[in-house]
Amino acid sequence: MFVIEQYCEWVVPPPPDTLERIERCGRVSWKSEDRITPGSAAKFVKMLMTKKHESVLEQVDATMRFVTDRGVSHELVRHRLASVVQESTRYVNYKKRGVIIIRPTDFELDEEDIALLNRIEEHYNKKLASGKTPQQARLFLPTGLKTEVVMKCNMREWRHILSLRTAPDAHPQMISLMKEALGMFQAAVPILFDNI
Repeated sequence: MFVIEQYCEWVVPPPPDTLERIERCGRVSWKSEDRITPGSAAKFVKMLMTKKHESVLEQVDATMRFVTDRGVSHELVRHRLASVVQESTRYVNYKKRGVIIIRPTDFELDEEDIALLNRIEEHYNKKLASGKTPQQARLFLPTGLKTEVVMKCNMREWRHILSLRTAPDAHPQMISLMKEALGMFQAAVPILFDNI
């Protein structure tokens, strides 16, 4: 058993022409495609954001990979507009890979915690050795178990997720992970994410 930090990374980042794509789609509403010029996208998208015409943001998407714990993953997969793929405790054999725990962001694991997690891993491995399948032995795996979630969402849904999951009343582990993701989105498409 070992402990790692959670993190996120791009699988498919927002395309470099995100604002231009949004402008091309959004101008259909006003039939103002003839007003598209080099550099007009930023001003147009800012106008959409000010008027809360965010449906046009659904025309562009991005995909992120989150390495976090099972508890956080249960919150992530609740976002209905996301396309999600998650590491399966039903099929993955952690005896072969080793049990990996995500380091908590709001407290330190002490010796007693580590000893308990090691005993859990030993018990899981004993169940596998006794003939239980990974899907049967997963009953004993902790919520802090590392998992990987790949999420694809449109820009409007990413705005919603990042606003909700970085709020002060969100779970501390989630806030930490989503602030990292928010920084990546702000760097990629600042106009869409700087006000979160």
